[in-house]
Amino acid sequence: MFNFDDMFLILTIIFSFFPPDNLYNSAEIFKPYTDVNQLWKDCKLEEIVSLHIFKLAMIGYNQIEQIKDKNIITIIDYTKPSTEKRFYVINLKRKVLLYQCYVAHGKNSGDNYAKSFSNQSGSLESCLGFFITAETYSGEHGYSLRLDGIEKGTNDNARIRSIVIHGADYVSQEFIKKYGRLGRSWGCPALPNELSKEIIDGIANGSCLFIYGNDKEYFKNSKFIKNNLM
Repeated sequence: MFNFDDMFLILTIIFSFFPPDNLYNSAEIFKPYTDVNQLWKDCKLEEIVSLHIFKLAMIGYNQIEQIKDKNIITIIDYTKPSTEKRFYVINLKRKVLLYQCYVAHGKNSGDNYAKSFSNQSGSLESCLGFFITAETYSGEHGYSLRLDGIEKGTNDNARIRSIVIHGADYVSQEFIKKYGRLGRSWGCPALPNELSKEIIDGIANGSCLFIYGNDKEYFKNSKFIKNNLM
């Protein structure tokens, strides 16, 4: 029979060849990103994503415990018009921009620009803040991705309101050429049909989404941002 010293020696030898992370196939311990300016540069986001918005996104990302996929962050910049590609998917581990594309905003948030935001059912407005991507499903708008808003009073009704990511015909260059702007949703961040499925599959099941817009009330109330500005 092995005594304690023998067992300790055996485990030491095993771990010298198979570190615990490999032995149990566990995820790497998360270390918050501290040099956000350098990360922004490494991801080559100059002239694409505002450094200010990227910093705000990373403030929340570094605090949110519910994130399961730490490699990916998605940012929507609703300060830009719908005629610009304002939806960004970034792989932080590889330091690369994976997608940049058009995204619609809610019908009652504005025409070409999203100017008002709501958490209320029936508002037909977009909502801001931090979300965790959830499960996929096939519904009224085809293949879609549910979103869980994690900021009380700002976006926590997202699931109840069926605020989801889905593809739409009205999110296209052709629609812009005809009408001078994208079509609008009932509050969902709708994507181009040709990209929606691969984007949804890439960000589903526990990654971070940050939706930014011009709304002073949001910045006053967001628990992630108001006391943690960089």
